[in-house]
Amino acid sequence: MNILHLVKVIGGVSVIGLGTSMVLTNPGQRDYESYATDTLTSYLKQEVCSKASGGLASFLASHCKTLVDTGKPHIKQVIANQTIRQNYLLFSVYETEFLLPSPVPNYQFETIGVFQQFYTYQADKF
Repeated sequence: MNILHLVKVIGGVSVIGLGTSMVLTNPGQRDYESYATDTLTSYLKQEVCSKASGGLASFLASHCKTLVDTGKPHIKQVIANQTIRQNYLLFSVYETEFLLPSPVPNYQFETIGVFQQFYTYQADKF
């Protein structure tokens, strides 16, 4: 019986420790905004900038990465305004709709934040 009691105590302390760790490392809104901005600007540079072609688009493509870097503070503000955070104490779920004028596609992202990390589990382009 003493071993069973010891296992229960150790298990209980471990669960409490894990829960406390999750609460303390649940990333906040600003952390998410930085993550989402960095992720989106990297995507725009790699995917959108490389696909621009013809006329004005060709000119923009040659300056696209600079334009994305210049617009980064505005992108961060759009993300801040278009994100809903659901805080479950142990982790948070972030839902972001990124709506921009054409030719940039619109996106909806769902991301979970836990242990100071973010995992985007859904990204829809529309």
